[in-house]
Amino acid sequence: MKIFNSITKEKEDFTPLEKGHIKMYVCGPTVYDYLHVGNARPLVVFDTVRRFLENQGYIVNYVQNFTDVDDKIIQRALAENTTMDAISIRYINEARTDMNGLNILAPTFSPKVTEEMESIIQMIQTLVTMNHAYETEGSVYFDTATFPKYGILKKVNQEQSQSRLEEDNHKRNPDDFVLWKAKKKDEPFFESPWGQGRPGWHIECSAMAKKYLGSTIDIHGGGIDLLFPHHENEIAQSCCANKAPFANFFMHNGFINIESKKMSKSEGNFFTIRDVANNVGYNTLRFYILSHHYRSTIDFSRELLESAKMGLARITQCLKNLQFIVENKQENSGETLTDVLASTKDTKKFRHDFEQALKDDFNTALAISIIFDYVKFANLHVTEQSPLHLAEEIRREITDMCQILGLKFEESKEINEEIEDLIKQREEARKAKDYALADKIRQQITQMGVVLEDTKSGIRWRYIE
Repeated sequence: MKIFNSITKEKEDFTPLEKGHIKMYVCGPTVYDYLHVGNARPLVVFDTVRRFLENQGYIVNYVQNFTDVDDKIIQRALAENTTMDAISIRYINEARTDMNGLNILAPTFSPKVTEEMESIIQMIQTLVTMNHAYETEGSVYFDTATFPKYGILKKVNQEQSQSRLEEDNHKRNPDDFVLWKAKKKDEPFFESPWGQGRPGWHIECSAMAKKYLGSTIDIHGGGIDLLFPHHENEIAQSCCANKAPFANFFMHNGFINIESKKMSKSEGNFFTIRDVANNVGYNTLRFYILSHHYRSTIDFSRELLESAKMGLARITQCLKNLQFIVENKQENSGETLTDVLASTKDTKKFRHDFEQALKDDFNTALAISIIFDYVKFANLHVTEQSPLHLAEEIRREITDMCQILGLKFEESKEINEEIEDLIKQREEARKAKDYALADKIRQQITQMGVVLEDTKSGIRWRYIE
């Protein structure tokens, strides 16, 4: 298995720290509003990475946090005349609704920052004691001059790096970053050795990763926008506090853009996951995201979402047809050992190619194209005259491949219902000997990209290859 490492900017052979076990930390959302489609991408991408690793036999200890104390949460609480806790609890619940809809597996641990103050303060205290951090007027800063390797990720995008640096007159060096923020008026706070305040953004993940996974982890994931300064700062403070490497692999998913601009709430150019799901379904959104390589940029559009919806419908109908064949197959007396060996040769190749695509830096786009090739093979070659085991095996394999990607199929239901309603109308016209109407309906079905097949067990349909 090879994974592209954002540190080295190369694909590298992946070997876990502990045989058979993987420690994986993925930065979770800041909960002050509904999640938007840009937030959905790391959720889906790293859930799929986890699913495939587990499919390959690894035990994955998967941690994804909720940031429930932040300037944006505080601002929203003030605007609504409520508390930070009320805002964060509300949107954690909304986030979990979207995560469940996207079929995201529950993390092994899902810590909230407000419940991890002891670990956070302990790590800051360690950095202060080791002279990697300094206190000024109740705030504590990491001294980047004490970590010679600082800047390994900053050089990736200098323009973005500069735009995300925090302005603060109390810093010794421009790149220094805050570990603990002194309390401001009307803000919630926590007690610490440096006075009342709250943690900086970057220290949170380092402290939680160490608590739940240990000093060094296998994989750290997140969006490319977190590469600097967030992950850069995590490396610095974790390496210094733990006296050990932080993560062997850093994985970053690309942006989702609208009109060539990154989707974000600050830009105002975003769609919430909930709004998109209400239009095309959660399953379609997941399929749409996985139809692109995780490191690529996605240009978001309703047209491509509709195309993804139809793609799912093709897979769903293929599985339905295979089930139809299995349930209506009468006997297998003509099946020979030669038939079995010849047919399974093709099916084994599809599964092999699918797994090889995912082993090559989790190329879900290629993996999905292989599923479509498998669907095409099934549609063209599997009939009621085929060996029964072939329909059973292909249905089982395609289903399993889709489950590895976390895909479900019930959301294509409305497309199937429309076609099957037309088929029913056509049958009624034929029974009434209104052949002109029956032919007209069949032409309508054909124009929808569907071919009808009359079989001894009834009519089945599939998308035209």
